[in-house]
This record gives sequence, C-alpha cells and structure tokens, in this order.
Amino acid sequence: MFDKNFNPFARQMEERRKRIAENLSKIRFKIAVMSGKGGVGKTTVAVNLAAVLAQNGSVGLMDADIDCPNVNRFLGINERLSMQGEKTIVPIEKFGLKVVSMASLQETEDTPIMWRGPLIANTFAQFLENTKWGELEYLVFDAPPGTSDILLNLMQDTEITGILIVSTPQEVSIVDAKKTLNMAKQLNVRVLGIVENMSGEIFGSGAVEETAKRLGITFLGRIFLDKKIVHISGKGKIPALEDKKIRKGFEGIAENLIAQL
Repeated sequence: MFDKNFNPFARQMEERRKRIAENLSKIRFKIAVMSGKGGVGKTTVAVNLAAVLAQNGSVGLMDADIDCPNVNRFLGINERLSMQGEKTIVPIEKFGLKVVSMASLQETEDTPIMWRGPLIANTFAQFLENTKWGELEYLVFDAPPGTSDILLNLMQDTEITGILIVSTPQEVSIVDAKKTLNMAKQLNVRVLGIVENMSGEIFGSGAVEETAKRLGITFLGRIFLDKKIVHISGKGKIPALEDKKIRKGFEGIAENLIAQL
C-alpha cells in the first residue's frame, strides 16, 4: 500500500546531509563569511582571515559563490581542480591554504555561469560531499551575498560552527547585514560577530560597532580602507601577508574570532 507520509526527496536530502557531515567530520571549525549585499569586501575579509589563521593551523577555503567565484583571482590560482577516482575532488594548495572554487572548473574566468538555483545548489552540495579536505582546524566559506539558495544550504547542511558578517559603515550595507543576522537567528545558527570593512573618511567609521552593541553581537574589529589592499588584492598576493599594518588588523579580527570559538 502506498504510504502517504513517504517522501523520497526528503529521504534523499537527509542521506546527502549525512554524507556531507561525514566528509566534513574531521574539520574542527566551519566558519562562513557572509554579507547581506555584494561589494562590501567579503571575499577580501575571507581570504585574508583564512591566510592569517593558516599561520597557526590547517585551513581550508571554499568559494561558495558558485556562479560568480572570485577567490581564485584573489589568490592567483590558475590551476584546474584534479580528481581522485571518479568523484573525489582534490583541493588546490596555495599560501598554506586548501582551496576549492568553481573558477577552477571554468574554461575562462569571464565565462558566465548561467544556471538556475537548483543546479547551483546541487553543485555546491557536490563540493561539500566530495572534496577531500582531510583534517583541518578551520574551513572558511566565502559565501555569496543575499539570504537564499546557497546560504540556506550552507546553514542547514554543514553543521556550521557559526557565521561572520561583513559590512561597510554605510546604512544600506548595515540594513542588509541585519537581514543575514536575522536569517541566522531563524535557522538557529550562531553569529560569531561582525566586521566593519572599508572604515575611514570616505564611508565613515564606527557605525558597524554601534550596530553590534545595539543588537548584542560581537564586534570583531574594523579594516580601514587602504589603497594597499586595493592594489594588492586580485593580483595573486594576500595583503595581510604583504603588509605588517594590514596583517595586524586581520590578526586582531582573528584573535577576537578565536575567542568566540
């Protein structure tokens, strides 16, 4: 007799979650770097933070932005991902990081990935399920902006340790950062703190810290708008490893983050 409560899709999803959990079981902390909107320097924070954390532990960096991946450009990675067997994905290693990005499967970096949401979500799940990360202290996800698709899968399927929110001091950025915060609360995901990026004369300074106090979340630190970061980023070098002043800023954020963990 047909069981009206039987849902094959739900069972498949649960089985996939179990496989993902098993594949990520040797990773101590899984941290997603998020922002409500694009253009706030989320990838800059994710890449530099991962590089600083890698100075004292094993770190993986996953570019979770499937259709607009940028991590490879920031790290100067041009290699293609290699496979072990039929399914296992082997990360590319650079700057002491294990890196996986959809960009390593594209023919050219400016090739548009014009996929519907379900295909993007399925590709992301395959990365989670099949990447050979091994034992890691941290796995940092550079998440896409917004509050849907990939972010839902990231928060629901990975047993994530928590999220780090990036915002500029501008009000429009803070409003969208609050959306990410509220999304995490609704899904019972821990918010590790918020970072003020591009702080300084142009966009202002202090608004993100004030917001953090008002909302009762941890302010992890600020990164000042520095032309060195702009000039170094996207050219195969990591600003935090090239400049002592910049490194000090990201080290402060890393220390505050570790304190939360």
